[in-house]
Amino acid sequence: MMIRSTNLLIPPARKSLVSRPRLIRKLEEGMETKLTLISAQAGYGKTTALSEWARQCGSPVAWISLDRYDNDWSAFWSCVMASIRGKLPQFGKSIEFLLEQESAGSIDSAISAFLNELHAIEGDFVLVLDDYHLIENALVNEAIRYMLGHLPPHIHLYISSRTEVPFPTARLLAKGEMNVIRIEDMRFELEEGMMFFRETTDLSLSERQVAELFKQTEGWVSGLQLAAISLKRSGNIQDTIRQFNGRQRHISDYLLEEVFSQLPESLQEFLLATSVLSRLNWESCQVVTGKPGGQDQLEQLEGLNLFIVALDDRRSWFRYHHLLSEFLQQLCAREHSELWRQSHYRAAVWHESEGLSEEAVEHYIKAGQWEDAVRLIDILLPELMKSKGGMLARWITSLPESSYEHLPSFELFYISNLLLEGEWSLGLRKAEQANKRYEAMRAYIPEPEWHQLMGNLYYLCGILSYLQQDLPLTSKYFELSELHLPEGSPFQRASSNRYQGHEGFMDLLSLSNDLREVEQFLLRWIKTWENKTNYSYVGYIYLTYGLILYEWNRLDEAELYLEQALRREDVRGNVWIHIHLGLALAWVWRARREEGQAMQWLDDLGSNVESPDRKVIWKRIRAEQAGLLLSLGQGVQAYERLEQGGMTHSDEVARSYFDEYLMMVRILAANGRIEDARQLLEQLERLADKENRLRGRIKLKIAQSVVLWQSGNPQEALVSLEFALSLAEPAGYIRSFLDEGTPMAEMLGELAMEREEVGKRLAPLPYVHMLLKAAGRGGTSASLSSEPLTEQEEKVLRLLTEGLIYKEIAVRLHITLDTVKFHMKNIYRKLGVGNRTQAIERVNRHRLMAKVPAPRAPVNP
Repeated sequence: MMIRSTNLLIPPARKSLVSRPRLIRKLEEGMETKLTLISAQAGYGKTTALSEWARQCGSPVAWISLDRYDNDWSAFWSCVMASIRGKLPQFGKSIEFLLEQESAGSIDSAISAFLNELHAIEGDFVLVLDDYHLIENALVNEAIRYMLGHLPPHIHLYISSRTEVPFPTARLLAKGEMNVIRIEDMRFELEEGMMFFRETTDLSLSERQVAELFKQTEGWVSGLQLAAISLKRSGNIQDTIRQFNGRQRHISDYLLEEVFSQLPESLQEFLLATSVLSRLNWESCQVVTGKPGGQDQLEQLEGLNLFIVALDDRRSWFRYHHLLSEFLQQLCAREHSELWRQSHYRAAVWHESEGLSEEAVEHYIKAGQWEDAVRLIDILLPELMKSKGGMLARWITSLPESSYEHLPSFELFYISNLLLEGEWSLGLRKAEQANKRYEAMRAYIPEPEWHQLMGNLYYLCGILSYLQQDLPLTSKYFELSELHLPEGSPFQRASSNRYQGHEGFMDLLSLSNDLREVEQFLLRWIKTWENKTNYSYVGYIYLTYGLILYEWNRLDEAELYLEQALRREDVRGNVWIHIHLGLALAWVWRARREEGQAMQWLDDLGSNVESPDRKVIWKRIRAEQAGLLLSLGQGVQAYERLEQGGMTHSDEVARSYFDEYLMMVRILAANGRIEDARQLLEQLERLADKENRLRGRIKLKIAQSVVLWQSGNPQEALVSLEFALSLAEPAGYIRSFLDEGTPMAEMLGELAMEREEVGKRLAPLPYVHMLLKAAGRGGTSASLSSEPLTEQEEKVLRLLTEGLIYKEIAVRLHITLDTVKFHMKNIYRKLGVGNRTQAIERVNRHRLMAKVPAPRAPVNP
């Protein structure tokens, strides 16, 4: 039997089990709730009681005994899936992607797929997660929280833990969907204690003596078991009982020391050596101790009832009770360091021989056998990079750097992991240190491998420099990467059908205030990489430049670059980039008031994507479509579209959905639901403060100003708007303001008039007037354009003002659609406008000869 398979077995009943009908009834109540939480410290019999109930439960029970190896997204869900398949072999065949590490970045879509499989189960089904306190992985905890919020009523989750669970449960408790079993429920009652001593020990204790033990141990099950072992060896039972003082930890330390010191030396050594094992059988015990008779020793310990737990019905696999295991490991590491090291080393060798490589690595590291740990990690590296990045990162960080400096693949992974974790400064420092070592190693590495290594390293250095806003250094590293890998680094060519997991790159414009410098940087690298194939990273560059052009209201250019990127085969292979390019293109069409085309494009964008994260993608798309409906004045329909994407104003907002819920704020305010909008804004403000992303803060302040304006608080609205303007002016943002429509135009006009009247200079007035002009609210001169339109452009413009669309203009003038688009680009440029609506308004104002003086505006970025 493979050692890990024991994690999926319901522990067998103990021979000395005391029947506890009251506690069993309390556990049975969990069949009426979503979650049953058994929360108590070590030694209260959580596992024993839960396993007794599970064995007599009339419904299928999938059991997972969690251990430290499961504190990883892929490992955890692998255990869950394997356990359920033990009862339902066909379960989850369509959701294997849940086991991928990338699914941790798309929790709602991944767990939604898992929930769909649970819905298909017929009848009540129980999932038990024993020892959940060992799971500290934040993403796993978030996934369980999400799962509980949507769990089908016939699925019942039982969690046992020494600590409170690290996700909120108040809502479940308030709705009667949670069954809680705590220490007071787990304690033995006096009658159960009397039965324990009467039926499971040879001790003849009076009721008064048992009551005294209860007073000292507070009904703690393991305390009573330890007391029984100690009393058997006592010459004076009453004196021994009197020595039991203090609370649980003191009692356990005293009793374990007392019990341990009374054992034969050979058994003491056996316990200390085998304490390093999380699971024991006769073979592993003989290897670790270096002595025969492992099975005899295990049976002797079981006969002594010495806190050893059988893991299978044949009693071939065991584990030590957690209390005993922790006591032995601390004692061994503290007072028997050589035995500790030797036992871990022998355990590592045995696990490796059994093909249990991950367990072997853990033991090699604890034994200080760095060379063996590195050797094994090197073999596991490709697979672990895909599925267990968290575990791999933990291993590498626990090793001295000198142990793997001859294996650059370790360091490249470590640096790339620092990048993904947001540790950009540390990542760049590590990369630059590695660069010096690799340069010195050139003579010892085959030339092709050395170029591959340096190209990858320089590419990572470039990304880390870019994320720290050092564009000259970024270009330097990209140039070096190109020199070594002209065909591109594997990191640049990586594609993925996953959408989420890119939160660190969601808002690249926030990385710099000097967008003009960014523009030159982006244009340079677009030019360098645009003709390369299988080079999906260039999609990020196109996307960022498209967003800048859009923000600056240079809509034609934005459309050109976005469409160029969307035509690339390699970019289509990266779902995240492809979707965001598509969203940006829809923004361009919305800005031109071509809402119908944008709506259809978004529908096609979502329908044609193949990704396990379809639900998340549609949530994003529905939010954009809601924005389109809002721009058409259809506020009620806009909110309904958000609900189609699974959003409500009372949701707890995750950082990856910032933009979607900011759209909801606008829609709530437009529908007169001001209080709901304000509450949602408060959530988003807390997120923005944590992230400290410039563009997000600007957009938040803009939305806040609109909500205040629409709620009848104009002065507060203008204060919020001024703050947004002061942040946005250095970068020359335009569309973030214009996209708010009429309320923003009204506020900008009021702000300009008020500040001019009172002589205040808080708002950057030239910037305000430039925005007003871009919104079609500024002044015009008597002439329509400083650069005259051609005769054909005049014809096109006249038909445009009559309401014809591009295709109709092409038919009327007997020209191609592309020719119409070419003329329109020239018209926009000459009129100084960015879209069809602005062009028409400009013509109408010219016809009326409206002469409204306007101050000189800065040149558009």
